[in-house]
Amino acid sequence: MTSTQEAPVELSARELESALLQRIILPRPADPTTVRSLYLDEGTATSLRSAAPTAERPGTVNEEQDEFVLHLTTAGGRRAEVLSRTSVRVPEHTETSFAAYFNAFPASYWRRWSVLDAVHLRLRLRGAGRVDVYRSTARGVPVHVHGEAVTGEGAIDVPVALRPFEDGGWIWFDLSSGAEPLELLDGGWYADRPAPGRAAVTVGMPTFNRPSDCVNTLRALGEDPLVRDVLTAVVIPDQGTSKVREQDGFSDAAALLGDRLRIIDQPNLGGSGGYSRIMYEALEHTDAEYILFMDDDVVLEPDSVLRALAFARFARAPMLVGGQMLSLQARSHLHAMGEVVDRHTFFWQLAPNTEDDHDFAVDSLRETLWMHRRTDVDYNAWWMCLIPRVVAERIGQPLPLFIKWDDCEYGLRAGSHGFPTATVPGVAIWHMSFVEKDDSSDWQAYFHARNRLVVAALHGPDDPKAMLVDSLKRTLRHLFLLEYSAIALHQMAMRDFLSGPKALFGSLPTALGEVRALRARYPDGKVVASARDLPEPAIGALAAQLWPEPPQGRVAQVKALAGALRHQLRPTDPGAAERPQRNVPAEHGTWFLLSRLDGVTVSTSDGTGVTFRHRDRAEFWRLLRTSLAMHREVQRSWPSLRRRYRENMGELVSREAWEAQVFSRFR
Repeated sequence: MTSTQEAPVELSARELESALLQRIILPRPADPTTVRSLYLDEGTATSLRSAAPTAERPGTVNEEQDEFVLHLTTAGGRRAEVLSRTSVRVPEHTETSFAAYFNAFPASYWRRWSVLDAVHLRLRLRGAGRVDVYRSTARGVPVHVHGEAVTGEGAIDVPVALRPFEDGGWIWFDLSSGAEPLELLDGGWYADRPAPGRAAVTVGMPTFNRPSDCVNTLRALGEDPLVRDVLTAVVIPDQGTSKVREQDGFSDAAALLGDRLRIIDQPNLGGSGGYSRIMYEALEHTDAEYILFMDDDVVLEPDSVLRALAFARFARAPMLVGGQMLSLQARSHLHAMGEVVDRHTFFWQLAPNTEDDHDFAVDSLRETLWMHRRTDVDYNAWWMCLIPRVVAERIGQPLPLFIKWDDCEYGLRAGSHGFPTATVPGVAIWHMSFVEKDDSSDWQAYFHARNRLVVAALHGPDDPKAMLVDSLKRTLRHLFLLEYSAIALHQMAMRDFLSGPKALFGSLPTALGEVRALRARYPDGKVVASARDLPEPAIGALAAQLWPEPPQGRVAQVKALAGALRHQLRPTDPGAAERPQRNVPAEHGTWFLLSRLDGVTVSTSDGTGVTFRHRDRAEFWRLLRTSLAMHREVQRSWPSLRRRYRENMGELVSREAWEAQVFSRFR
């Protein structure tokens, strides 16, 4: 068995391992059923076995004109049998496609960023059947590339040129069996040459009271021999009170990594303090060529480490390689293809022409046409991001921001120095979905607001007007939502920003306590276990389950806004502070509803409790007046603030400053 295309490139076993770009992998036995859709496409497999139509397989493919007919097979309900993480059996008379998130090859990203002109699909197979290789265009049109019969046991090698993938497109293959099963013994996507440089990476995870998650990730890193072989160190800054060393299973996980595992106890310095410590340790105490940041509350697909490393090594120039986030609660959901920063309002958002929270169990990669365009980004979040050593040495440490915006700022800073970022599909972890977090209105609101201003001063517009108008809109929305604590935190953030950059290092170990103390002064800053612990609203069951529709159109929105403001002028119902007028689920906690109420419980996003919010007419207007004045002050002081922050940038990100002002204090 051998490919009918040009003769494959001959590489030694060692060179072949270095040339591996992406293994073909299968789900774990314990994975939920929907996770299977990330590895196999068993619902929309194409059935084209040649470029010409036949009686058995009608239809045509014309590569030049991108014409195609898509044939669906149900295979009589038969499904592929997963034998291991790298092998699968296709039952007789069945077709299985590998046009899935973890096994299709994101060719356009490699075309854009790598030195490669072609990739090779290498498979070891046993049985009887057929292999068909496809590619897609940037519009999502599938094109048949190659097909051949399989008989007995052997290997195939199919080279595919990357030239057609300038704007988008993936490559994948389908397996179809005949009268007997067809087994994929193992396979992967390979370069035609060994990777340049060294496969040497330090993986780091700062953690705060997530010992069980950390142990699971350590085990995932250590159990995979290919992953373990590229690790120079695994660094865990343990910033919590529930220590990783004390977690059940730690000894076994640590034994897999041996002396490469380094756990460093330090106070809670937030994500930026933890990630900066990882970078410091990697640069000072290892010879790693790359530093891989990961969150502590993730489930790792180990092959993602190898894929990120391969992408970085074959890159045309040093660059950051980001992994995508899959939802830990709904494992077949992709959070986003990539993120960008609006340079006028200076806020992050989804990359254009993409969608969030995509469920591959509902719409496969083949069916999701927008996903075939390449998505370019400004940065990648640090749930998973690979940073070359040369980049860290050139542009410095993370900013001392505690949490929020540190990853975004680092990506923008790297880009300004000529080091781009790519968020690469198929490189991913599972992470807690942001749908179940209230981070824009809980204690994190302070860091959102302060750090947005800090990063904007360093990388943002000359005129902050659009950003401040956007900030004021958000202020009004929080006030209408009766989230007075969030606005109090925003004002604290603006005062601290106005005081300049000198206090950033000193606030790392103290800011969180001050933030929590301020938030606790307000009713919306206190979580009650359940609405059942409070008096029942008098509204009645029918009305309690009817929700106003969002105002549509400019006229309706202006009327809703005017009505909300009028209500803030009225005296507050004194009984509403004791007995809520409504119990509102998180999804219905809208400004156009809450702005008309005086007392209301709103469920937290994760459903574990409620906040009992009270309208305070005097506090509403006091907070609004103060916010307006502070926004005017930021506008007036912007030129001098930008100059001060930029002049202090070198000190804020220097390894020596982090050592002297932070790490040496907590040894």
